[in-house]
Amino acid sequence: MTEPAKVVAIIAASPALSSLLAMVVAGDSRLKVRVFDAEAQLLAYMRIAPIDMLVCDFDRQERPAHEMVEGIRLDSSLVSQDVPVIALTRQITAPMRHQAISAGIDEVIIKPMSPRHLLQRIQTRLRTRSVVGVLGGYRGPERRNRVTTPVPQPVPGRRATDNVVPLFPDRRKPQHPGLEG
Repeated sequence: MTEPAKVVAIIAASPALSSLLAMVVAGDSRLKVRVFDAEAQLLAYMRIAPIDMLVCDFDRQERPAHEMVEGIRLDSSLVSQDVPVIALTRQITAPMRHQAISAGIDEVIIKPMSPRHLLQRIQTRLRTRSVVGVLGGYRGPERRNRVTTPVPQPVPGRRATDNVVPLFPDRRKPQHPGLEG
């Protein structure tokens, strides 16, 4: 049984770059490519169909990639809010890095890059994709370790340093104090 094709959405700074990236990504028969010229087109598509990967560009004329991705993460009307995102940019600054992390962008690739390198990154991300959300919704990459874990409560008769959890009562002790015979 073959796995269904994964959908990769591309929204780049120029139609030429979009076409080049789409051609290389479409070379993988396991991937379907959807190219978008504007954010409104992308969002309209995402309201009716899921995507498995988003490739966007910080250098687009519309609003910056981090704002677009943040909007996607917060828009409950979209089918794929937790989609993995690879962003492209000519240069990355410290504020841009922080914005990318807080928006939930998984990876930033510096342009110019080989389109084949992008294809390899897409394939790797799709292969190792993990769920980014928890019951409460999406958490960006910088917040993944902030999930509260329950603190184990002390068990009577057991030391806190024990790494063995008893599944059955201790048979050496009488179970019913009045019935020893």
